[in-house]
Amino acid sequence: MDFYLPIAQVQVSIIAILILSFAVGFLSGIFGIGGGVLMTPILIFLGIPATYAVANVANTILGISVSGATTHWYKKTLDYKMGFMIVIGGLAGAILGMQIFKYLREIGNINKIIALLYVYLLAIIGTLIFVEGVKEVTALKKKIILKKKLHTHYWIHGLPFRIRFSKSRVYESALTPIILGFIVGLFASIMGIGGAFLMVPAMIYLIGMPTKLIPGTSLFVTIFITGFVVIAHAIQFKSIDLVLVSFLLFGSIIGLMFLI
Repeated sequence: MDFYLPIAQVQVSIIAILILSFAVGFLSGIFGIGGGVLMTPILIFLGIPATYAVANVANTILGISVSGATTHWYKKTLDYKMGFMIVIGGLAGAILGMQIFKYLREIGNINKIIALLYVYLLAIIGTLIFVEGVKEVTALKKKIILKKKLHTHYWIHGLPFRIRFSKSRVYESALTPIILGFIVGLFASIMGIGGAFLMVPAMIYLIGMPTKLIPGTSLFVTIFITGFVVIAHAIQFKSIDLVLVSFLLFGSIIGLMFLI
């Protein structure tokens, strides 16, 4: 069953859109990811131009994040202080990202560049996961017990302006979450992703937050960053298709409801 999208000016399968959004909503509630890293490339594969896919997925992620963060707010499983630090950097990154997006759109290469960015990004992530998996399997076969440090220290842990995040029970430089947010905001505005696929592992391995606080905090941050991205895309490019967003939100919220 196909439906015509008036703004994007393409026909899409409603069933495919609903299945995609349901899966993204379900995964979002479990892992704290907005799902843009999955949703945007699939929409492009379904024939929706990248310019419209980015804007409308960001809009959908906003709705998913509000619903998911509200659930975690009731459960008291999010760190507001950490979240606001990430948001500060995220908004700065999103502003720069919007300027890059505008430039790429003006030179007429935005669709190809976004598609290639996803190919490279997913290839890099997939390769890193594969390499790590091979190491673990090899160690198991050889019955080698790998001793892992509780916290691996990188250059970012030596940054100044350290403050205490009571809820997460970490003593960290304020610049660490701000830098993380900047990177997330940059990706969000250019590629229409919430950035949780970067944020979640960084919260675990760089910041050292308790696992139970990560999904809620990630979704909380995503509200502000994608909210800015949606407004910016709507004002500058008028690329928000309410019909597409409605279908994406409907399936996503149904997916989230399975976790309540």
